[in-house]
Amino acid sequence: MLPPQPARRRRKDARPTEIADAALALFSERGFAATRLEDVATRAGVSKGTLYLYFPTKEDLFRAVLRQGLLPNLEAMEHAVAADQAPAPVLLRQIAGRLLQVLDTNLTAIPKLVLAESGNFPAIARMYADEVVMRAMALLTSILNRGIERGELRRVDPQSAIPTFIAPFLMMALWKHSLGQHTQIAIDPKAVMETHMDILLRGLEPRS
Repeated sequence: MLPPQPARRRRKDARPTEIADAALALFSERGFAATRLEDVATRAGVSKGTLYLYFPTKEDLFRAVLRQGLLPNLEAMEHAVAADQAPAPVLLRQIAGRLLQVLDTNLTAIPKLVLAESGNFPAIARMYADEVVMRAMALLTSILNRGIERGELRRVDPQSAIPTFIAPFLMMALWKHSLGQHTQIAIDPKAVMETHMDILLRGLEPRS
């Protein structure tokens, strides 16, 4: 049995995670441009020098937020789809359910941040597109193609169908971090998801 690690060693190993958590919180509160690295260091309880040791630039920090927050969810969905031979409609509902869980977290600030600040910070837009959007589109394309080949879904162009799957979740993420904070209008994400999936899957049913 290995001896327990010293507290200082465990703390040092945890620092990148703690810094990325602090960055996500500040990105959510202030946006990318208004978040300063020294503020992230303060929120994480480390010195500015320590932060720079792990993340030399704010873009590096944003990449860490993506890889720590969004990519594990995406990887879990990829593994689940690869291992599951369930019908395509079932898999699409499972993906929707996981996205619904993400809507309860600060991770929803990331797409809002990218859309709002990509003009001034094209590097984060490219990063998000390469590491998140392309992989998500590949995953959904594989499900749609599988369903089409099995006769579970009607023949559609995946590239055209995928935005119709994603749009309500993106809208709810944007609503949460914008109008949803300034209006009494209530939107129930679960009800929206269920309604959306019913409409979408009926539209994808094979035609006789």
